[in-house]
Amino acid sequence: MADVVVTEFLDPEPLADLKAITSVHVDSGLWNKVAELEGLLATARAIIVRNRTQVTAALVAKAPKLEVVGRLGVGLDNIDLKACAARNITVCPAIGANAVSVAEYVIGSALILARGAAYFGSQSLVDGRWPREAAGNGWEIAGKRLGIIGYGNIGQTVAERARAMGMSIVAFDDYVPASSPAWAETTRVSLDDLLRTSDVVSLHCPLTPETRHIIDAARLATMKKGALLINAARGGVVDEAALAAALKNGHLGGAAVDVFDIEPIDAKSGAAFAGVPNVILTPHVAGVTRESNARISSVTVENVMRVLKARP
Repeated sequence: MADVVVTEFLDPEPLADLKAITSVHVDSGLWNKVAELEGLLATARAIIVRNRTQVTAALVAKAPKLEVVGRLGVGLDNIDLKACAARNITVCPAIGANAVSVAEYVIGSALILARGAAYFGSQSLVDGRWPREAAGNGWEIAGKRLGIIGYGNIGQTVAERARAMGMSIVAFDDYVPASSPAWAETTRVSLDDLLRTSDVVSLHCPLTPETRHIIDAARLATMKKGALLINAARGGVVDEAALAAALKNGHLGGAAVDVFDIEPIDAKSGAAFAGVPNVILTPHVAGVTRESNARISSVTVENVMRVLKARP
């Protein structure tokens, strides 16, 4: 039986490095084969997962030799951290490995949404129309305020790029101390002030009981009319139905949504955004590019190898 079980996609080169030092079982669809996964974990020392694999307390109980969980990404809401801690199982997220990809997604989305009619109007030209007045009614992000909810590694990477685009930055994060150098060029504000004053709001917080629907109908109503909302954090931090309503009634100027309460999204969840203007919907890929995949895989394999070597 394998020492390391890989349940989702892992880049080939880091996988080869891992196979060179230990036995590995790889099946990118194993996340959806619970009985088979439980059988493999009976002897495994490590498991490497993305966001689809649910590392529950019940699964951990089926893995008596498990020493490390390698997370191909940074979100940990699919891993029972308490169950892992109780067993002294190390959980290793690939912190920082996808920050650039997420930051580029946020900046790119803001640029497109700010000039939405221009970018979403291709069919008009295909049909022989020339809606120049409507398409030229967008706005520049230079000189505007970006509000970042969750000012960790990714949030700070977004701020760096937004600042280069001429934006001013405010952020809300109770876990980054006021004395941190991260605040040198960013103003630390309350969540209410951030929503009230920002032209673009970008979320980069984890999904916890405290952050579930942190952006709900009431908070959406406090945002500036015409503001943009970008969620590349976790499904569940934004009330999707309330967001769709705020876009339909014209209070918000646009939104980019990369993460959803239900993933993969189902027809019912998707229907909430039917007919919604100026919206970009993507399937949880803000942090997924060729470059980030390579970095995430390399960092995760290095993390797992380090733990296994330290526990012979």
